[in-house]
Amino acid sequence: MKKQLGEIRIYVACLAAYNNGHLHGKWIDAAQCIDGIQKEIRAMLKTSPMEGAEEYAVHDYEGFEGIEVHEYESLEQIAKYAAFISEHGKLGGALVAHFGNLGDATRAIEDHYFGEYKSVTDYAEEMIEQSVTIPEPLQYYVDYEKMAADLVINDIFAIELGFDEVHIFG
Repeated sequence: MKKQLGEIRIYVACLAAYNNGHLHGKWIDAAQCIDGIQKEIRAMLKTSPMEGAEEYAVHDYEGFEGIEVHEYESLEQIAKYAAFISEHGKLGGALVAHFGNLGDATRAIEDHYFGEYKSVTDYAEEMIEQSVTIPEPLQYYVDYEKMAADLVINDIFAIELGFDEVHIFG
């Protein structure tokens, strides 16, 4: 698995300033604890051009690998997404997109991850060769591509992240 290389961050804007025609906000590292994020938000609000500013919203985000962060997403959820992406990179984002939630994505990577392969066919070939000894005269008749197609239909799911980068889950 590849870890996240770039920053995972959110742009938090002061709503009092925004509603009065001022752009005031800050990019904040989302891969920190919730307390750290809240501290940075409070500091940003204190420097707002609008006195007594209290409300904020997430107006932008980067580095979440395809996970959509909504304007009023909870800081707890943002921190969880950021931690998952920090650990699993693009694969983490693809899993959340596939399942639609972080819980199922976490279970998949912890309990059902078979590894990274160049293709599903390579996985099928390795799986068969590790479990069955095929007599040499018959080896040329084994159709690993058809086996791979059958595995995808019935037994596994695969996430392709790039050329020769397929992640297999059971």
